[in-house]
Amino acid sequence: MSARRKFTVGTRGSRLALIQTHLVVEALRKKNTDFEIDVREIRTEGDRRPGESLAAIGGQGVFVKEIEAALLRREIDLAVHSLKDVPAGLADGCVIAAMPQRADPRDALVTREGAMLADLRPGARIGTGSARRAVQIRALRNDIDPADIRGNVETRIRKVDEGQYDAAVLAVAGLVRLGLLDRASQIFDADVLIPAVGQGALAVEARANDTELLDLLVGIDDKNARLAAEAERAFLQRLGGGCRLPFGALAEIDGATLSMRGFLATDGAAELFRAELSGDVSKHLELGINLADELLSQNAAYNIPSTGP
Repeated sequence: MSARRKFTVGTRGSRLALIQTHLVVEALRKKNTDFEIDVREIRTEGDRRPGESLAAIGGQGVFVKEIEAALLRREIDLAVHSLKDVPAGLADGCVIAAMPQRADPRDALVTREGAMLADLRPGARIGTGSARRAVQIRALRNDIDPADIRGNVETRIRKVDEGQYDAAVLAVAGLVRLGLLDRASQIFDADVLIPAVGQGALAVEARANDTELLDLLVGIDDKNARLAAEAERAFLQRLGGGCRLPFGALAEIDGATLSMRGFLATDGAAELFRAELSGDVSKHLELGINLADELLSQNAAYNIPSTGP
């Protein structure tokens, strides 16, 4: 690459987003030091409307669109996202250029005094902004009350400590990156609380024609993280990309075998359908699609949106 090219990386301004961006920048510097890099904080729609539910303001993509637009306007050269926030379809001219090694994809329960889910009182108020988490928590405890919660990780923990909620469900990866894993009173096995597509993974997005930068980013791409994430995103796309029903999926790789588990809820979350499959990792996209098709066959009332593949 040319000497001392200067890059600008775009990110949300939360402490977690900045930590994640720092992890990517440091990984790049370990591979190549012949560049300078600046960080630009970008306020997204999701950040501007903290009092509204994510579903009400557009769901997936509300933490990505403004950053992606800045990338296309060449105001930034690359962007760092939590992969679970990235829609199934990227803007034309953009690619996910790298996925570093994935962190723990599981979910955790945070309470004031270390109580586990089974210990919470009937009617306990559990903070979560995710329908995926809410329906699975209700399947474990149908006598508790999942309630919408917004704000960054630290804000959600503070709301629990202040008594606004009896507990909150948060991503283990975020707690680890913030040095707050000690606040987790319970970590849910992934077959008990199936994670969101891409949870724990980072996506480094760039312009598809920026070959110099793409060549640099190849050095921090983790093959297994990418294959697993691509399988999960194929699952997401098969559901139509903008599926409004609660769902989740996790792909894991062991040698040449990729195993996936997933769920899809009915409208109103009256019933949860679960499925698992495994196969050769070279068929990772097909496995993601097949998992979605298995769940769709169980949930016959769900029609794939016309925008889906």
